[in-house]
Amino acid sequence: MAHLSRSRCRELALQFLYQAEFAGERRAAEVAQFWRHFRKGNQTPTYLLQLVEGVAAHLEELDGLISRYSEHWRLERMAAVDRNLLRLAAFELLYEPEIPPKVIINEAVELAKLYGTEGSGAFVNGILDRIRVAAGREV
Repeated sequence: MAHLSRSRCRELALQFLYQAEFAGERRAAEVAQFWRHFRKGNQTPTYLLQLVEGVAAHLEELDGLISRYSEHWRLERMAAVDRNLLRLAAFELLYEPEIPPKVIINEAVELAKLYGTEGSGAFVNGILDRIRVAAGREV
């Protein structure tokens, strides 16, 4: 499988999840097609697959957590970029214990600033920190 940094895999996973929100599919075959189409390679990076498949497998749980900890925001009213970035980072906070929460949250905030609105960084940071605390993860 192709090797990319976790940071780059997170960015690609966000792009894929954003696209999948409209296309409706989050399966490995669609990730491989996305990879081949946009990156011109045959081997999808392992961590990219792991992120997308993890979000898909735990989507209801992740959406429930995001809804619980996003005060005054309904999930469907959030910007699609923010919603998918929160799903991605929440999955990592819950299911990737070897990655420090500070790294997960910082990278999510940077992606929010890059792809989201002016307030996305602070919005994503606040919700992810609440999820981190609820999950019992230390910074």
